[in-house]
Amino acid sequence: MPTLSIDGFFRVEIVTSSPAATSESPPAPPPAGERPAAPGLSLDDWTAWMKERGESAYRAKQVVEWIFKKRAAAFAEMSSLGADLRAALDAAFRLRPVSLVKAEGAADATRKFLFRLEKDGRLVETVLIPATPGLDGDRSDRLTLCVSSQVGCAYDCKFCASGLAGFARNLDAGEIVGQLLEAERVSGGRVDNVVFMGMGEPLANFANVTRAIGILNAHWGVGIGARHITVSTSGLAPQIEKLAAIEVPVRLAVSLHGATDPVRDRIMPVNRQYPLDRLFAALRVWSERRKQKITFEYILIDGVNDGLDEAEHLARRGRALGAKVNLIPYNTVEGLEWKRPPVRRQQAFFQVLQRHRVPCTLRREKGHDIAAACGQLRLREETAAGIIPPGRA
Repeated sequence: MPTLSIDGFFRVEIVTSSPAATSESPPAPPPAGERPAAPGLSLDDWTAWMKERGESAYRAKQVVEWIFKKRAAAFAEMSSLGADLRAALDAAFRLRPVSLVKAEGAADATRKFLFRLEKDGRLVETVLIPATPGLDGDRSDRLTLCVSSQVGCAYDCKFCASGLAGFARNLDAGEIVGQLLEAERVSGGRVDNVVFMGMGEPLANFANVTRAIGILNAHWGVGIGARHITVSTSGLAPQIEKLAAIEVPVRLAVSLHGATDPVRDRIMPVNRQYPLDRLFAALRVWSERRKQKITFEYILIDGVNDGLDEAEHLARRGRALGAKVNLIPYNTVEGLEWKRPPVRRQQAFFQVLQRHRVPCTLRREKGHDIAAACGQLRLREETAAGIIPPGRA
């Protein structure tokens, strides 16, 4: 799971790139007897389904309106459809693929949701993050939702919470979009920005993530603008190049956390597969195609990647791509040895980037009092329930 800070929130990173965790071909059809998640179907999908039943294409438009605009909680609520069609929909599809198990609120109004997946009962985390208050001190009503793309993680990143119990499976597109629908239902608010920075490596679930992006962006779907959707990756170079070619021009963030291969190798196994030279070749492809500023996320870990020589390397890499850097003091994870550097060392690292005129922020986390580092709540709940053996965590 890559790391990004939005309006000051951050969490620790997971990376996933093993063959078992990667989905680059079109999403496979669900197994026989499994009902697809309705929020993961496009208008074209609904039109084709209606056509097979001998229904008008107009019925497809009605269904997506009930799902995304009217937010029906059950197919039975879709009163503009006939009773037989509503019954057929209920038998064929899952309308709410995720449901709330637990919600925790922080003093700064960050909210963490633990969602249960209807398909198999597994848990994922989603975080709703309020914008930082403005200069007048009033709380902004803008909301960012950090969504998960996988259950767990296949990599052994040395400082992550979500990967402690390993990788279970990819989320389908409906489970990804469903997190937003359920978060808005529970909170009563409207999400303005979506960031793919929760559990899992989004680009290792490429087909389902890009399908979800299309639904989140579509005028008939959720209707979130492309510049308000950010995909974060730990460095899957080929998939970055593929993402640059998709129709929806989303933003890109890279969980870097090391500006030299020895440092990155120590904490991020993905770097052994895609070292920095390969990663930055892909980022140049992105920059040429998208003409967008890339964001580097850089968690500062005491005694690991917070040296001033590493700051110099980071500054050179940032300037070469015209990137922005978010510096994030490490968020402590129970059971892991890492800790954040002293404030004076954080500031010294920051000043190196400033001196090189690299756009940079030194972030402070939100949600610290609710263990908002992604994966911690899910890990506790699934271990207690016996889904994850205690020894795995």
